[in-house]
Amino acid sequence: MAAARALRSCSWSARHLSCVHHIQMCSSVHVVKPKYTCLFGYSSFKFSHPHRLLRTTSTVNGQILQFKLSDIGEGITEVTIKEWYVKEGDTVSQFDSICEVQSDKASVTITSRYDGIIRKLYYGVDQIALVGKPLVDIETETLKGVDRTRDRTKLVNKDSEEDVVETPAVFHDEHTHQEIKGHKTLATPAVRRLAMENNIKLSEVVGTGKDSRILKEDILNYLAKQTGAILPPSPKSEIIPPLLKSETIQSIPVPVLKPKVFTGKDRTEPITGFAKTMVKTMSMAMKIPHLGYCDEVDLTQLVKLQKELKPIALARGIKLSFMPFFLKAASLGLLQFPILNASVDENCQNITYKASHNIGIAMDTEQGLIVPNVKDVQFRSVFEIAIELNRLQKLGSTNHLGTADVTGGTFTLSNIGSIGGTYAKPLILPLEVAIGALGAIKTVPRFNEKDEVIKTQIMNVSWSADHRIIDGATVARFSNLWKSYLENPASMLLELK
Repeated sequence: MAAARALRSCSWSARHLSCVHHIQMCSSVHVVKPKYTCLFGYSSFKFSHPHRLLRTTSTVNGQILQFKLSDIGEGITEVTIKEWYVKEGDTVSQFDSICEVQSDKASVTITSRYDGIIRKLYYGVDQIALVGKPLVDIETETLKGVDRTRDRTKLVNKDSEEDVVETPAVFHDEHTHQEIKGHKTLATPAVRRLAMENNIKLSEVVGTGKDSRILKEDILNYLAKQTGAILPPSPKSEIIPPLLKSETIQSIPVPVLKPKVFTGKDRTEPITGFAKTMVKTMSMAMKIPHLGYCDEVDLTQLVKLQKELKPIALARGIKLSFMPFFLKAASLGLLQFPILNASVDENCQNITYKASHNIGIAMDTEQGLIVPNVKDVQFRSVFEIAIELNRLQKLGSTNHLGTADVTGGTFTLSNIGSIGGTYAKPLILPLEVAIGALGAIKTVPRFNEKDEVIKTQIMNVSWSADHRIIDGATVARFSNLWKSYLENPASMLLELK
């Protein structure tokens, strides 16, 4: 066993002169002579003597870095710590998961940027972490890559407070960049991760990218050479040579559009005829508080019945549409709900129940919107209603409707479906208390009683009623009764003549 003798060891604070004296340790270790001293606390120092100095402690601590929570986008300023994947004292590598955070938009896993040891966790589970503030403290492994089995000593980092001086060593496994003979090895984090996963030193790979940057293909080719595998060649973008002057494409002239001169002039015309009457009527209608109710009707059976009766009616010289059925069903409903076939005075102090069902039909003509009505619908059959409708439509198209045809209405139906509408908000005509707007008949899928999908004919209807005297329940019950007559049209066959 080698003998050892200690002469003297003195040390001051980090900013004072420290002297280390040793005599012979063993044959494999260099001797530190008394005349060599080092001064700590300065930013830099140099040693030119060929001898090396020994460490005075068994380990050298690395630099502690604050790993801050970076911006994770979407304007997020704070997150909640949901789970820690590490604890204090754990060793982590670059790209290792540190924790999972939850923002108000998504859950994000935070990974390490450094290799080292976790020294401090700044937050607990379910605590709020702020973006830009420290998340953990990581002690980086500054001496990683040095072969401790070799007979060499080490140089302490300039910020270390230990009394150690060591000779410089070349570091090969560094994640931010590597130095090969004074040059930096360029590679993206993804390429470095690929190299790290396959235990490849970037210093051994020849980069083919710009400025000798190492690409993913370079790593794969290096692996292929090591394993003997044959990789397919990476696609290269086709280089298009620049065009010669004679081949340059001539610029296409942009057409110049001349501004158009608009010669039209505004004109003012007096409102006359039906338009003037409509202005007065609609102004009065807007004073009525409207109650709206919408529903849909299954007209599948009615469509079949109308097709069967259409040739019979045509043989009698009658054009049979769906409107006579709608009018007759409305009249049958008004018999059960007479308040919808009523009128009120101007101050809504008295209500008058009308005995006749004079149901108006809104018609869109060249002269404007007119509303003739079919008198005494409660006494007419479907065919008789169709005959009266044919007469009113013919007179309306030729502007020959008489005063008796457009006055005395008690209830109104508007067929917006002829234009293509679905739902509407019809306005009540003054002196009446209710109106209905009929949408277009559309073929749609529905479920029957056996949960089978069948083709049905559906029509939407929109009702409006004077909310001063009529409530929503009354309108709903009337609508259901009107629907029942149309969905089971056999109940109206007895009225046919």
